Amino acid sequence: MGSSALNKVPEVTAWFWIIKILCTTVGESFADYINTTLGFGLTNTMLLFTAVFAVVLTVQFRTKRYSPFPYWLTVVVVSVTGTLYTDMLTDQQNVPLWLSSTVFSILLALVFGIWWLRERTLSIHSITSFPREAFYWLTVLVTFALGTATGDWTLELTSWTPAKSVLLPLGLIAAITGLWKFGANPVLSFWLAYILTRPLGANIGDWLASPKTAISPGEPVGLGLGTFATSLIFLSAILATVIYLVISRSDVAETYELTHEASATTNARKEHLALGGFGVLAVATVALLVWAHNQPHVTCDPTGRSETLPACPKAAMTSSQTAAALAKYQKLTQTAIAQDKAGTAAASHATVQKMRDDWDADATSLQAVNNTTWTLLDNQMDAVLEAYAIDHGDIKPAPAAEQEKQLDVLLGDFTSHHF
Repeated sequence: MGSSALNKVPEVTAWFWIIKILCTTVGESFADYINTTLGFGLTNTMLLFTAVFAVVLTVQFRTKRYSPFPYWLTVVVVSVTGTLYTDMLTDQQNVPLWLSSTVFSILLALVFGIWWLRERTLSIHSITSFPREAFYWLTVLVTFALGTATGDWTLELTSWTPAKSVLLPLGLIAAITGLWKFGANPVLSFWLAYILTRPLGANIGDWLASPKTAISPGEPVGLGLGTFATSLIFLSAILATVIYLVISRSDVAETYELTHEASATTNARKEHLALGGFGVLAVATVALLVWAHNQPHVTCDPTGRSETLPACPKAAMTSSQTAAALAKYQKLTQTAIAQDKAGTAAASHATVQKMRDDWDADATSLQAVNNTTWTLLDNQMDAVLEAYAIDHGDIKPAPAAEQEKQLDVLLGDFTSHHF
């Protein structure tokens, strides 16, 4: 029996790339919708989709050959899951994007290396056994995580808008396609393009979902569709495409082979020349990113409210401004304590939230006056926020008595310590 009879992945046609980009866009927008819009939390969303990924991957492994529904459902889920893994490292563990990009690149090289040493092929036209399929899906997961990290790192370096950032991966994919048509190694060309579809789809998703005007400096702007509408549009497009593929079977190996001529034999000389072309493309990309990074762009947020940019440095407060700020925080703390004692938990939470927002806005100016005092107060402020489950992930708020205790300590610190 030929290998194509049991191949577990589709033929690489135009439909393959269309649906792959649709899946990567969903990976960005749907993860943001569940995590942020629904308030499910990054950790809970990651755990949920890890479990879902395990289920759909089990179903995919149990299929005897390529079937559009389980295959593309697995791609959609792994798209969301890979995105969440990178977001966990960046947002929860504070791992720099350059480091996560490097780690995922090394991991991908290791997966490819072990896959090649064991199977002597990296071609997706030969996914005919359990080990090869396992290597294939592990590679896909790492490429999604790597694509997320490198795409976000690019935006961090350049401060490009989502609309502008679409052009880089799109141009690189077009260049890789040109080199492939010239005679580049098809396996290398495929995997390079596959990695680049992740930042392309993510940038498209950000462009469609982001608000039309920036919430704060440095925040992305786009068409304002929102993460739910963007996810719904692309999930519907994926479903329609999969239904078409089920009916037409145009991406099944036998159908494709009956309607297309066999590929031409590879030319070693052209492969070597194209490899040089890939090197030139890499150097040009690095040069472009360095140039873009050195262009004037917003590097800090004067409001202190941005989630992606640090607050801009501020001048130290005068003595009268410092005294007024401390009086303000003392009053807010006293108000929150009184609201706790009155049993109005929602009001107390809102007061502490306002105190947190004001504290963040004043942080650099107070720190410039006396860093030691600011650090002491900031640590206790964090203890209060933890008691209220503000900015502390998925923990539950502490009982009112514990909240009052932490507020009393903070009030004492505000009273006894001076800048």
